[in-house]
Amino acid sequence: MSKSCIFVTIMNTDKQYYIDKALDLFNQGYACSQAVLMAFASDFAIDETTAKRIASTFGGGMGRLREKCGALTGGFMVLGLAYGNTIPTDMDTKLSAYRKVRELNTVLLEKHATTQCGELLKKYVSKEDVKQRKHHAIICTTMVADVTAQVWEMLQINNT
Repeated sequence: MSKSCIFVTIMNTDKQYYIDKALDLFNQGYACSQAVLMAFASDFAIDETTAKRIASTFGGGMGRLREKCGALTGGFMVLGLAYGNTIPTDMDTKLSAYRKVRELNTVLLEKHATTQCGELLKKYVSKEDVKQRKHHAIICTTMVADVTAQVWEMLQINNT
C-alpha cells in the first residue's frame, strides 16, 4: 500500500443514487464539473460549498474554453480525493492516481470517441442547440451520468 493512499467507503452502494444526485445538481444549474464532484463530496467529508467552489471553473471544458469535458474533470477530482497523494515524495500513489485518471478518460473516450468539450458539442449538437442551451439536455447530461457511473464503478472496484 502506498504511503498516502486512502480508502473511501462509499456511503450509498446504489450507483443510481449518485447518478441521480449528479443529474439533479446539474439540472439545478450547477456546472457539470460541480455536479459530479458534489455527488461524491460528502463521502470524503467535503462540505458542499467547498466542492462547489473547487469545481466551479471547470465547467464548459475548463471555463468555457471547450477543452477537457467538465464532467470528466469533476470525475478526476473525485479520483484525486480517493487516491491522490498527500506526501510529495510518494510517487507510487501519485502515479497510481494518474493511471486512474487515464483509465477514466479511456473509458469515456471509447464510449464517446472524444473527451474534449468542443468536440463533444460538434459531434452531438448543432451550433443553434448550443446557442439555445439545448446541449445540456442532449450531451451534457449524458456525460454527467456516464462519468458519475464510471467513477462509482472505479471506487467500488478499488474498495472491495
